[in-house]
Amino acid sequence: MKLLITGSSGLLGSKLVTAAGGYEIISTYGTKPLLPNSIKMDITDKNEALRVMSKFKPDVVIHAAAETDVDKCEMNKKHAWKVNVDGTKNIANACAEMGVKPVYVSTDYVFDGEKGLYDEEDEPKPINHYGLIKLEGERHVTKIGDHLIIRTSVLYGWHPWKKNFATWVLNSLRQEKQITIVDDHYNSPTLADNLAELLLEAVEKGLTGLYHTAGGERISRFKFALEIARTFGLNSELVKPIKMAELKAWVARRPRDSSLRVDKIRRKLKIKSLDVSEGLRLMKERAPSF
Repeated sequence: MKLLITGSSGLLGSKLVTAAGGYEIISTYGTKPLLPNSIKMDITDKNEALRVMSKFKPDVVIHAAAETDVDKCEMNKKHAWKVNVDGTKNIANACAEMGVKPVYVSTDYVFDGEKGLYDEEDEPKPINHYGLIKLEGERHVTKIGDHLIIRTSVLYGWHPWKKNFATWVLNSLRQEKQITIVDDHYNSPTLADNLAELLLEAVEKGLTGLYHTAGGERISRFKFALEIARTFGLNSELVKPIKMAELKAWVARRPRDSSLRVDKIRRKLKIKSLDVSEGLRLMKERAPSF
């Protein structure tokens, strides 16, 4: 099977390329290459997206490229729409024209956070621009007959230059900085390595439709930070709780509890959705030299 992976310089995209050893891979990037033999492709240019896909003729396109900075999406809505909606539309249309299956990576932020532990039947109600445009991307992909959409939550893991919540906590605690973390904000943290393996198994098995594919545990950001400190042997006393209403750093509203149920995907795949302690142990084992 020939896979084209967009966003191969990102956290998930790079893990997908690494994990997909049994496939013929075409890895594409938008601004900065990370992996050797990656191909530059501007997903916001529909002609370029179609040209690259026509040249390599993949069987499946895993669309992992996105603007994922929630506050940046809120502050620069034009840029965010261009990347996350127009870019996804271009990929979906190219897939439709070539008879290629699109696999789209979406987010738990399509929900308003009032309920928590959302399943695939729950109605999306985004409360920020990031969630809105990722949901709009889903709508474009669902127009393609044979497609797969996965929603995930709080991706974390090692990357040479892209920060995420786990690496930020680690860097702060290693510098013995005190950090304040919200204790009333809940998600399903997902190790990017684990998601890559789950996604590739889903592709291999030909799954179609919508699946929540995230970590196997609902947890607050505060407790997640404490677990990071514990796993890596750092000072958890530096982690202080704060309420979402008190936090001034966020520009965009966040869903209070956007945790996801993963029962549906677990029934389909052999690979397990890791809980937080399992994911962090694996992250520690795979600590890089950079």
